Amino acid sequence: MNIQAEKLEIMKMVLDTENPSILQKIKSLFIKEKDFWNTLTANEKEEIQKGIDELERGEIYPYEAVMKKHRK
Repeated sequence: MNIQAEKLEIMKMVLDTENPSILQKIKSLFIKEKDFWNTLTANEKEEIQKGIDELERGEIYPYEAVMKKHRK
């Protein structure tokens, strides 16, 4: 079966259902697919969380100060 035929078949099933639970599950699949967080590695998530924690503690550094340190 080609992709277009598969999409049409799924659309027909969605249109025919009266079950809100099924519709919610389908919707959540699309939301999860679009959430970039789900595409990150555990290490990337950990680094982002460290940054958030630093911000919450007020440990912030101006962009120029950071760039000056790394420019040579």
